[in-house]
Amino acid sequence: MERIMNVNGKVCVVTGGARGIGREIVDRFAAGGAKKVYACDVNIEALEGCAENVAPYVLNVTDVAAIAKFTDDVLAADGAIDVLVNNAGITRDGLLQNTSDEEWNLVVGINLKGVFNVTRAIAPGMVNAGSGSIINMASVVGVDGNIGQTNYSATKAGVIGMTKTWSKEFARKGAQVRVNALAPGFIATPMTEKVPQKVLDIMVGNTVLGRMGTPEDIANAAMFFASDMSSFITGQVLKVDGGLKL
Repeated sequence: MERIMNVNGKVCVVTGGARGIGREIVDRFAAGGAKKVYACDVNIEALEGCAENVAPYVLNVTDVAAIAKFTDDVLAADGAIDVLVNNAGITRDGLLQNTSDEEWNLVVGINLKGVFNVTRAIAPGMVNAGSGSIINMASVVGVDGNIGQTNYSATKAGVIGMTKTWSKEFARKGAQVRVNALAPGFIATPMTEKVPQKVLDIMVGNTVLGRMGTPEDIANAAMFFASDMSSFITGQVLKVDGGLKL
């Protein structure tokens, strides 16, 4: 059977979908034939003028009740959710001794528990339907660690652990529900604009391909995992980092 890298007819959900990598994934799915792409974010003003098959939706991934309502709304409108991209995330960088309880809890609440919250609401429908693709946004620092990112590294390592666990759990009764993670390197987004230029220069210097990545690089990988071309791939972590050596 021929497999093509698209999401024709699929209902997709992308958290953190208003800016940066999330917005690029939303646009890529919309152009790739999705029936509908729900672009979820706490601030959806940036989604004005998006494609007709994109549905902006205000959603905070720490609000369990709001996530349950969102899931019910989507299932009522479209009958199923075929693809989930857990992309919402933040940074509050600092050395361990300078990291406050508030900064720790905020990053863990969004980057780790937020992924748990959304997946717990959506995955059962995929399992019942017998198919689906869940793509979790990890990071190279969740694999290799990084100075000044204890909270961020911990959450992304946790996302990888959940990815591997869920790939086994959701398919244990035969459902073709795949769970994979993307681990971006340093990508040119509004998030990395906060990183000092001298740090970015060091990272580019430690990247085999000699440049920062683009949101499009990550969106292309997300499209692969969302499409039927990856139908026999689950529980994997794909680094998209240009050969970064941390």
